[in-house]
Amino acid sequence: MLHYILQTIFFQLCFLLIYELLLKKETFFNYNRWYLLLTPVIALLLPLLKLEFLAEAVPNTNIMLPAVVIGGEPAAEILPAVNLSTEEGANINWWLVIYSIGLVASCGLFLKKAYNLNRLFRFRKTSEEKGFRIIEIPNSKLACTFFNTIFLGDQLSEGEKQQILSHELVHVKQKHSLDLMFFELLKIVFWFNPLIYIYQSRIAGLHEFIADQEVVKATGKKNYYEQLLNTAFNTQNISFINQFFNHSLIKKRIVMLQKSKSTTVSKFKFLVIIPLMTLMLTYVACSEEKASAEIPSQQVEKGVLYLEVNDIENLTSEESQKMKEAITKASGNPGYNIVEITDGDKLVRWHENPDKSEANITMERNSGNSESSNLTNEGDVPYAVIDEVPAFPGCEDISSNEERKECTSQKITEFVSEKFDSSMGKKLGLTGVNRVIVQFKIDKNGNIQDVKSRAAAPELEDEAERVINSLPSMTPGKQNGRPVGVMYSLPIVFQVNE
Repeated sequence: MLHYILQTIFFQLCFLLIYELLLKKETFFNYNRWYLLLTPVIALLLPLLKLEFLAEAVPNTNIMLPAVVIGGEPAAEILPAVNLSTEEGANINWWLVIYSIGLVASCGLFLKKAYNLNRLFRFRKTSEEKGFRIIEIPNSKLACTFFNTIFLGDQLSEGEKQQILSHELVHVKQKHSLDLMFFELLKIVFWFNPLIYIYQSRIAGLHEFIADQEVVKATGKKNYYEQLLNTAFNTQNISFINQFFNHSLIKKRIVMLQKSKSTTVSKFKFLVIIPLMTLMLTYVACSEEKASAEIPSQQVEKGVLYLEVNDIENLTSEESQKMKEAITKASGNPGYNIVEITDGDKLVRWHENPDKSEANITMERNSGNSESSNLTNEGDVPYAVIDEVPAFPGCEDISSNEERKECTSQKITEFVSEKFDSSMGKKLGLTGVNRVIVQFKIDKNGNIQDVKSRAAAPELEDEAERVINSLPSMTPGKQNGRPVGVMYSLPIVFQVNE
């Protein structure tokens, strides 16, 4: 989520910079209006669009390989991580708490503005015509619009009222209040994003430029300038109404009225958004959150090297060489015999030959035939090729391999969650998120064997091995109708609150 928010803010900043540098001074006010309305929404959508062909067009020198088991051990099934709740109490998501406080404060500020606006509706309505109505505000020179309602102070002269009314009618007809309300909603949801406030400020100014442009078509510019300069200011601090007398905008409005109309060629500046969006989409496609794309040797855990591959059937010579180097470095023995790499129903057998400078890669399809039995190690079979997976008590009557796998995983998770003493983290002085990686085998008799673990403290390793060793006997896995051993790897995750 944080990655998405940062991308959104970055994209909105890029769009705003384009507006400030290229479009702000142009007189294509309606084009600019749509630009300011659409670009924040586009920035919200772009991080969700992951176009794979853009990612493929960018060269990628990193190689990601699938789980590799080295040293001749059979491939282990990696079970879903067990997330334990600690006795110290529920973990508080402070980011969510802070966001909620800001959201409530933003809603409160919006309701306060709505209350102030509602007070204006209590005054006397002087006229109502098709499409709009006028409410007179006593002892005031206020002039503003909210949807189809125009508020005018009773201290304005008749001449001022007529000129202001023609200006405010443009706001009514073009529904400018919808734009401001749209940004008010964005300010509530994204209260932490300062760019939304800038967007609203820019579009409020554009509304005034649009209305001024329409009015001067029917009246002289000189008289209109005098009206803007000589009328007293009396504005309400309500950001979702269109205000005629906005002190900070008066000078800008006069300057914009004096500008010559932008040439048609200037419209081509809007085309800059096309390459900009292409760059943004490419960035999104290439920045998908993944595990590290490198091949670090520190990912070796108890004889298991965790790697990934993009296309196992089309390994390039460079990828093959890097895979060989990674495995050799991890094992510390360049002369071992075979490494098995599983990817779906395919099996890659990596043969290391110490007498040759190059290694050979043999691709084979798994079919549960005698070839699979050749991959055993004292009766053990890699999980990816086994005919019938082991079953936890209560799951043995399930015929589907996938359903039996899910049932067994769920039962093991429930068992470990109940038996593991998560309070040990606090006793050992650990903080934050802690992980224990346990590897074990369900042998051909359904018993737990060869339990190994890795954690930040030996006490955690002992606790994890105690829990796994206490698992009940299971229905063993079968290959070609006979019981076989199967390897498993189980991550256990728990958080220690400070």
